Amino acid sequence: MFERFTKDARAVVRSAAAHAERAGAQRVEETHVLLALLDGKAGRGSFALTSLGLPPGGRGDLVRDLGEVRRRGGLSRADADALSGLGIDVGEIVSRVEEAHGEGALAAEGRQGPGARLFGGRPFDRGARELLTDTLRIALARRERQIGDEHLLLALTARRGVPSEVLADHGVTYTALTRVLYGDGGRRGGEGDGDVTVVAG
Repeated sequence: MFERFTKDARAVVRSAAAHAERAGAQRVEETHVLLALLDGKAGRGSFALTSLGLPPGGRGDLVRDLGEVRRRGGLSRADADALSGLGIDVGEIVSRVEEAHGEGALAAEGRQGPGARLFGGRPFDRGARELLTDTLRIALARRERQIGDEHLLLALTARRGVPSEVLADHGVTYTALTRVLYGDGGRRGGEGDGDVTVVAG
């Protein structure tokens, strides 16, 4: 599959491994792939993010939101809101845990388990490997021979999980991306509804 990756897509995979290493994570996760995409200044994925109001220098809010999710032990804002409806104050729990064990004590870094090494870097966890498979599916569904950084971004928005929720909070959805990238809401000329439904994670 990796022979299909463009130079920009390969750069994202390498950058994701570097993000994992800097964070002290044993495995590359989907969030690291998103952080790598946010670093991009070239490629169709970066163009799409800029078109949706997230220029290369202005992606700090999204990065901050990802950091907050990590600080909450992987709970998204929607998860925290749902728990709040049950009378559970996630912010208070995080504060108490951090008072006792230090800042970032709930961060979900460093998980162990099987993984596949890509391009000689850190192994990818199951979710990140599934993301790459979904990326290939999206490219094939669009009848595109190469996998670019835009396909990685599309796959992130098509999957359930923290990256897609945080992206959606900033207006980056699968539908919005296909409209920006292809100008047709995701359809290719003459084809039926070519939407790809990828629900995993």
